[in-house]
Amino acid sequence: MLFPISISVTELLLASVIFCLVFWVIKASRPRVPKGLKSPPEPWGWPLLGHVLTLGKNPHLVLTKMSQRYGDVLQIHIGSTPVLVLSGLDTIRQALVRQGDDFKGRPNLYSFTLITGGQSMSFSPDSGPVWAARRRLAQNGLKSFSIASDPASSSSCYLEKHVSKEAEALISRLQELMAGPGRFDPYRYVMVSVANVICAICFGQLYDHNHQELLSIVNLSDSFTEVVGSGNPADFIPILRYLPNSSLNAFKDLNEKFYNFLQKTVKEHYKTFEKVQAGER
Repeated sequence: MLFPISISVTELLLASVIFCLVFWVIKASRPRVPKGLKSPPEPWGWPLLGHVLTLGKNPHLVLTKMSQRYGDVLQIHIGSTPVLVLSGLDTIRQALVRQGDDFKGRPNLYSFTLITGGQSMSFSPDSGPVWAARRRLAQNGLKSFSIASDPASSSSCYLEKHVSKEAEALISRLQELMAGPGRFDPYRYVMVSVANVICAICFGQLYDHNHQELLSIVNLSDSFTEVVGSGNPADFIPILRYLPNSSLNAFKDLNEKFYNFLQKTVKEHYKTFEKVQAGER
């Protein structure tokens, strides 16, 4: 005679977590070094966490002590992710200069896949032909702004024109603040001016300093820098991607907002281009 088995949601969730942990431990314990090669020396680390607790609040000091004991090339683990640590001027020059092609590119972190749909030039692990072509395109665009000039302007190039115009607006704004409150933090106003110059180059439009769209870009940029600078544990402990994570959700949300803004701007440019083309016919 069979009896119905009643399993609560909590028990099912606990079983799933245990299964994922066991699978993760087995996967992390497998050697990742190709056959015939030696793994760099590695200090002892905690299971699952690696050397996260060992690094503490001053990782540069801890890594310095590790290099004195294990050499200029060593390996640590952040969660289940192996990290190569290079110390010493000669070692770093060897890696970044003499073997630059081997060390170029960025790590394939989970959070990088959330930035502009995984197609970011700055945060993509890809360093192949497609990335190189995009880099050349960006360089040529910036070069054009620094060479080409507007015949109706006294500036030597479009870049100088945008920077000069924004500098005048910034000085005027600071003078207003000095005449009013008399004291203020200039950081926010300088950030808005820098963002406005970038918008002029990328989107062909200068915004008023009180324009909500410009202010939203600056706010997103500040939030992005704060989150990226503090690191994302889900990059190194994969199971955290599937558990409730408020910081990761906030990171996804701000990247989605910025990506939507870019898509909206691109579509507007396409519409303008089509109108110009239609007018020329």
